[in-house]
Amino acid sequence: MLANTDAIATVGVRDIAAARTFYGEVLGLEEDSGRSHYPDFLTYRSGAARVQVYQSAYGGTNKATSVTWDLGDRLEAVVAALAAKGVRFEHYDLPGMRQEGDIHVAEGMKAAWLKDPDGNVLNLNGT
Repeated sequence: MLANTDAIATVGVRDIAAARTFYGEVLGLEEDSGRSHYPDFLTYRSGAARVQVYQSAYGGTNKATSVTWDLGDRLEAVVAALAAKGVRFEHYDLPGMRQEGDIHVAEGMKAAWLKDPDGNVLNLNGT
């Protein structure tokens, strides 16, 4: 039923102004201002997908990953660029993975995690 329909990542935040700065200026996502007429609801284009960010009293309470980007061989460059903008990456003790700087490495995959200003966990995957 939904197999041929694009999904949209949806992230609740408490501070919509801080989210606009983070998702737009720090992550470099392009806001699709024509998608919403509400000041507390933002839509960003991310490749062929969209990321919706909306103000919620429950924003930042999810402790699991909210959005994942698959960067392939660009992971290291994107992590370095975000670190240069002041992004702090999360470091986890994950079975079967070793840490190389801010990137967790396992056979056949690499990953990095960061948080938005409200504490939503975001994931960057690579090869």
